[in-house]
Amino acid sequence: MATVFLNGAFVGRDEARVSAFDAGVQHGVGLFETMQAVERTDGWEVLDVDAHLDRLAISARELRLTERLRVDALREAVQRTVMKAAEEEAGASRLRVRLTITGGDLNLLSNGKAAGQQSSNADAQQPTLLISATRATEYPREMFDRGVLATIADWKANPLDGMQGHKTINYWARLRELQAAAGKNAAEALVFQVSNYLCGGCVSNALIVKGGGILTPIARGEEMGNAELGGDEPAEAGSGKGRAVMPSPVLPGITRRWALEWAEDEGLEIEKRMISIDDVLNADEVLLTNSSWGVLPVVAVESRVLGAGKPGDVGMALMAAWQARRD
Repeated sequence: MATVFLNGAFVGRDEARVSAFDAGVQHGVGLFETMQAVERTDGWEVLDVDAHLDRLAISARELRLTERLRVDALREAVQRTVMKAAEEEAGASRLRVRLTITGGDLNLLSNGKAAGQQSSNADAQQPTLLISATRATEYPREMFDRGVLATIADWKANPLDGMQGHKTINYWARLRELQAAAGKNAAEALVFQVSNYLCGGCVSNALIVKGGGILTPIARGEEMGNAELGGDEPAEAGSGKGRAVMPSPVLPGITRRWALEWAEDEGLEIEKRMISIDDVLNADEVLLTNSSWGVLPVVAVESRVLGAGKPGDVGMALMAAWQARRD
């Protein structure tokens, strides 16, 4: 069963339809967020909902999907959907919440204005808003206890593609790589940039554990550096230090951010930098994060066993911390 909120109203699954001329259908114009809701003693909590909606709003503005996104209204709509789903999914303690926003049933080009000319409220673009809530996926326990295999994707991310680093609905290339990975009994496929530096998984961010510290690829918005990166000068290609020299195609993951905050609280050294295939293959641990499974340990990449070939201490502790958030 699925609870569906479409453009301001709840509709049945069979009635949850958008126009054949919606920009998401016609041109793949849209963004989405996937969140997890958990039942607490005093009600339901959507984990990191503000961070998810803030990321969505930033992407909608930067990609010119819409500037009229109201985060407070979206938050209320998400909460209403979760509460209704909780009634319909009797016995569920966790829900998967997906929020999708598309360009709507309008031609984006015909709705454009000449330079300096503003749109009126009458002809302003109306995005399509779709929120669905279903019972959360229960992944096999052995995935976390034993770790998983990852492959290396054939598809490469281009840092000069301005759509990269945003959570757009264009997931075709990623889904094809996941399909190929599944054919090899792998749970994920690692995506590299055209420059051969790691992005992460097809549907996840990557954390590399080495020598008790954590390395992670520089994500969109982190290119200009911060105190963690150190220094104010751009890094030279291949130096592995300081700032990125190009825009990053890496999505700034919400669970990744939580994991890094946890690592900082634990006193682990964190470095955001360009990560090579050698960094991956020589890692003590490789961890993949997203909002559905939380933290997933990788114990082999293709035919190469990583570290001790089993989940390590950092991964085990991080998985326990994630589990505690959901309990």
